[in-house]
Amino acid sequence: MNYAETTNTTYTYLICCVMPNIRILSTGGTIASTDGTEGARPEKDGAEILGDAAEAREYASISVEEVAQIPSFDMGFETMATIVRSAHAAVKDGIDGVVVTHGTDTMEESAFYADQTSTTAVPIVFTGAQRRPDEPSPDGPANLIGAVRAAAHDRIQAAGGTYIAFDDQLHEADAATKAHTSRVGAFNSPGSGPIASLDRDRIRFHHEPDSTEQKFDPVVPTSSVRVIPSGVNVPSDPIDEAIEVGVDGLVVQGTGLGNTTDALGHGIANAIDHGIPVVVGSRCPGGATMPVYGGDGGGETLREYGVGFADNLPVQKARIKLALALSTTDEPLEWFRR
Repeated sequence: MNYAETTNTTYTYLICCVMPNIRILSTGGTIASTDGTEGARPEKDGAEILGDAAEAREYASISVEEVAQIPSFDMGFETMATIVRSAHAAVKDGIDGVVVTHGTDTMEESAFYADQTSTTAVPIVFTGAQRRPDEPSPDGPANLIGAVRAAAHDRIQAAGGTYIAFDDQLHEADAATKAHTSRVGAFNSPGSGPIASLDRDRIRFHHEPDSTEQKFDPVVPTSSVRVIPSGVNVPSDPIDEAIEVGVDGLVVQGTGLGNTTDALGHGIANAIDHGIPVVVGSRCPGGATMPVYGGDGGGETLREYGVGFADNLPVQKARIKLALALSTTDEPLEWFRR
């Protein structure tokens, strides 16, 4: 409990300010990594990461829980589910907000999984780093402070939801994507832009957070869902092979509004005939899929075949949503109907 002192011409008041309780869930990633003879690996635990960002304690009472110690390029559904379950458990402990330290390679996927499966009313804010703690000008401490500020902010706490805090910007989980391999400003939100800027003296909001109405349970999907890209002269072979090995679902990364080569279009029709649900997204970083064009691979023809459309989700998020839907219902494409 903090006390802030204020004075007028007659009286001095002590104002009681109860700091929010924030739980940091540490999972590894660059923010926890140091270099070694066999390459960089996550070695620092959550307490050490917080120790490099001591200013975060000015905004909240902070506790730390170790969830994993892995690079995010090896993240799996099991760890994603553990993150969400740990967040739910933290809320039962009286926590007001959760911050997840995570590698950037798949941060958007873990954040999207949490957005789709978390039923808690408190915010979950993911953050990490592009530069390791042992590199010049590491960005992890500033990102962690920003994530704690966001999770502790009354407006974010009132809204709940899942976010990514990075390079002084706050992004909603369903919109955020990693847009650069190495720059500290790694994330953007095509179309919508960040929900807020983390300025020095305040958090400046650009638009209101959107709530995710439909939720899945935080299950560990066991279905096999493949992503297949379309492009110039791509044949149906990748789909034919997927049918042969018996995948449970396909996400096709189409071009433009959600179109494919004629050959892939034939393969999609064949997959649907074999009872395999197919979702079509776009390789464009911004905009939504829309069934417009005819032809064997055009979006309108694909719609007639019975595909679902990813709308504005990139294929890596559409894959997670389809895997969750396959674990939940016998009609998974109902989650992707336009």
